[in-house]
Order: sequence, then C-alpha cells, then structure tokens
Amino acid sequence: MDKQAVLSEYKKQEDKICLSQVLDKIELLKKQEKIASTNFLDMYQISLVENFLRKINYKNYKLYGGYEDAERKILIVYPEKYTDEMIEKNYSKLLKVVRIRLKEEDYGKFSHRNYLGGIVKLGLKREMVGDILVEKEGADIVTVSDFANILQKELPSLTRFQNSKITEEELKELKIKIPEKEEIKIIVPSLRLDNIVSDLVRTSRSKAAGIIEQERVFVNGQNETKLSKQIKLGDIITIRGKGRFTVKGIDGTTRSGRTVLIIEKYV
Repeated sequence: MDKQAVLSEYKKQEDKICLSQVLDKIELLKKQEKIASTNFLDMYQISLVENFLRKINYKNYKLYGGYEDAERKILIVYPEKYTDEMIEKNYSKLLKVVRIRLKEEDYGKFSHRNYLGGIVKLGLKREMVGDILVEKEGADIVTVSDFANILQKELPSLTRFQNSKITEEELKELKIKIPEKEEIKIIVPSLRLDNIVSDLVRTSRSKAAGIIEQERVFVNGQNETKLSKQIKLGDIITIRGKGRFTVKGIDGTTRSGRTVLIIEKYV
C-alpha cells in the first residue's frame, strides 16, 4: 500500500499523522502476525479512523477503552485467524488501571478536571491515558499497559495526591461508574443539528454552527459537521467540552409549531 497516496486527500497534518500511525500498526501486524495497538484515540480520532478503515476496506480491528461505554479507546488490529475470544484475552495485556484512593478528609474534593489536570501538569502524554472514572473516594484511570507504572510513580509528586494510595490494578478490577442522567426539555424550530446544539449549550444558532464546524460535535459516535443534519429519536449527541445527550422523545409542539424535545443529559 502506498501510504502517501492513501493519505493525500487528508488536509490536516494531525489527521495524516494519526492515520499514518494506524497504517504503521497494520504493517507491523502483517510482519509479526500478532496483535498490534495504538495509544488512546479521542472521539474525533475514533470517528476519523473508523471512516478511514472502512474506506480502505480493513475489517480486522476493534476499538476498546476498558469497558463498553468508554469515550477514549485504543485501536486494536489483529490477524484474520483470531477469534473474538482470543482478542478479548489480550485486553488485560494492553490496558491497565491506575487507582487513586484518597485520604478520607479528601473524599469528594476532586473532579475529573483535577485528575486530568494533574496528569497534564506532570508533562505526561495525554494519549497514554484513557477514561478517568471518578468517584467520591478517588478515581480509576485507564492507561496503556506500558504507561501504568510510570503514572503510578509520578502521581504522588503532586501535592493534591501526596497522601493518597496509588496502585496499579488489572483491567478486571476497573470500577465502572454508571452514569447519572437527568431529563430536560428543549424547544426547537426543527430537528436540525444546529438548532438542537444551540439549545443544548444555550447559545446562539450562529455560535452553535461554529461549534459544529470546529468538529466538536458527534452523533452516535461519528463526527458530524453538517449543520442541517436531521436528528432522530434515540440519537446520542456528544459535544466536546459540553457533555453527552440522548434524544429520548417528543413532548408535543408549541402554538408556534416548535417541537418540544425530551433530552436525557449525562451529568
């Protein structure tokens, strides 16, 4: 495969770098005939990679982040002879969990932003870290296996975690947090994506269009930049930096003909 020719239609340098790494993993797989994996991909990169792999008709891959609803995932490419069971047995080799357990006096003190901010402050690579599952007593951080030991050693150097117990755990020990949800209602002139995003983030339609054009909006996990895309019941809309929402139902229309949507918001 001519890598440069395949990547020529992609204009963004960061997209080319990401997809070039994917092609490198596929080439490594072919040479070694064993599973190969990337570091963690964010939602935009996941959408980019999935579309790319469909385009080149490559099917022997999985995206996995440690649990079913993970937002950040690694790409796993595998030999054609591998069964699902064989692939799943490798999950625990590819990913680990770094667990932070706070002192009782610090329970509930830190948010997702505090944990992620600590990792960034240490100068550690974000792509080595997947989802951070926060609870009152601390957090479970999903990482690529080779990085878990480094993270475990570096985190205690932060003042906020110097009194915490930090351990490396197997993936099976991950404490999966069931997301909390609340029901809200929004009123929109139509089910166009820009109308819905505008109401969800409480901004003008023009600013909502900017958010969409900045590639920050995903519909059912796929990056969506078409302002006029029609949203359907059951669609999951994720807006980077703003949250995740499910379109649950329609609660009638107003006198002016606007639609009242029932939205389930992840909190």
